[in-house]
Order: sequence, then C-alpha cells, then structure tokens
Amino acid sequence: MYELTYIIRPDMEADAKTALVERFDAILKDNGAEIAKSADWSSRRFAYEIAGYHEGVYHIVNFSASDDAAINEFDRLAKISQDILRHMVVKREIAAAK
Repeated sequence: MYELTYIIRPDMEADAKTALVERFDAILKDNGAEIAKSADWSSRRFAYEIAGYHEGVYHIVNFSASDDAAINEFDRLAKISQDILRHMVVKREIAAAK
C-alpha cells in the first residue's frame, strides 16, 4: 500500500483542479495501480515559498501497485506539470492482525 501526497496550485479553478486530479488518478490506474482513496486534504500555508506560492491544496491518494510502473509514470508527469508544486510517495506497511 502506498500513500501519495501532492500539492496543487491554489489559484486553479475548481473545474481545472478536478480535471487534474482525475487525470493523475487515471495515470495511476492505467499503469496498474488500484486506488483505494483519492481526496483533498486541505489548503495549507507553506513554511517557505514554493514556485512563487505561499499556500497550496494538498491531495492524498492511497493505492496499491504490484510494481513501480504507476509510481514512475506519476513521478515523471508530475515533475513536468506546472499545476503540481510538490509530490511525495510513501510506502505504508500494513499491520499484521494478531
């Protein structure tokens, strides 16, 4: 299970932001990921300026993938997108039932 967090520009219109999230969710799915949850977290102020912005909209996606294809493709496209300011993928360990 993976947790992907990315920060979206705060000045995007709602329709454009929705289209961006749908596009990047589709990138994950098209490359073999199974999305469990994709949701906005909140709009937060940054500790330091990022690309001229002082705040951004955080979006979190929880997903599973059998290989790194989905992560690599998301990473590649997020780096060239001007709408995603930062992103991070973390592998989550699933606690064993006792």
